[in-house]
Amino acid sequence: MPNIKFAFLGATNYSKELLLFLIEKSFIPSVIFAIPKEFSISYSEEKVKNTNYANLEEIAKEYGIPYFEVDSTEGKRLKDYSTLIKEMNLDLLLVLGWYYMIPTTIRDLTKYGAWGIHASLLPKYAGGAPLVWAIINGEKESGVTLFRMEDGVDDGDIIAQERVAIAYEDTIKEVYENATKKSKDILVTVFKNFDNLTFTKQDKERIEVFPQRSPEDGDIDWSSSALSIYNFIRAQTLPYPCAFSLINGNRLKIISSRVIDIENRNYQYGEVVLLDDRAVVATKDNFLEIELLNDGTEEYRFKNYANIHNLYGKIFETKKS
Repeated sequence: MPNIKFAFLGATNYSKELLLFLIEKSFIPSVIFAIPKEFSISYSEEKVKNTNYANLEEIAKEYGIPYFEVDSTEGKRLKDYSTLIKEMNLDLLLVLGWYYMIPTTIRDLTKYGAWGIHASLLPKYAGGAPLVWAIINGEKESGVTLFRMEDGVDDGDIIAQERVAIAYEDTIKEVYENATKKSKDILVTVFKNFDNLTFTKQDKERIEVFPQRSPEDGDIDWSSSALSIYNFIRAQTLPYPCAFSLINGNRLKIISSRVIDIENRNYQYGEVVLLDDRAVVATKDNFLEIELLNDGTEEYRFKNYANIHNLYGKIFETKKS
């Protein structure tokens, strides 16, 4: 088995899962760099809280791996560790679940640069929230790409790729879990064949860069088709913040839904209708049955919630452009 000298950079539960997997497979990093749960970053005046935080220091202590925290403050920036990284004579930096840019000056201190995994089949769906965007757009397939980082957005050389199927019923939870499994497959395959690395240039003219998403981007547009809204909901459901909509001044998080293949001929977009003893919502073409929702305090079956609050004939506010 190749003796690979690498630094591991991570800060999330995804980072933790992959780090433990690599250690289990006897690929142990020379050093771990992590980001604290609350950290400073250039785009925010206040400290940012990592809601997906995982404590990697405990793992470092258990396995006797040197551990350092990175922040944007003087003395704790990644570039402030440049002497340490250079002296370690590393093959690469493995960056999985990270929030800071990796400067060229740091990448160049290792033999093969900095590697990351992006949850798409690059050059498709570069940028933010690739799995969410793929589900929103009704894709039947996505994937994961191990690539070498450059200065652009996910535009570095491709090292390996694995495809991930997206079934009609899959939510972001299932797709994310499958993508994580494929990430493990890629890492162990590439590390076991480290002496035969290949780097394939991306055609930068074909790179599709998608924007990051925030919880406010989950506002439902009821003038869309029922299928589009169904995809929109399953792309952002638990454990993500969920798609949402307002009715009677209340903001409801929509957890799950299904398309009712009956044409909407008479109702306004977003109107709540009792149809064949089911509580449904009218869309551009058909109806959507909301199955589960959360009103901010607890979960409800939508029909029960509609009965309690007398929502029939009421209209969900549609997304504001």
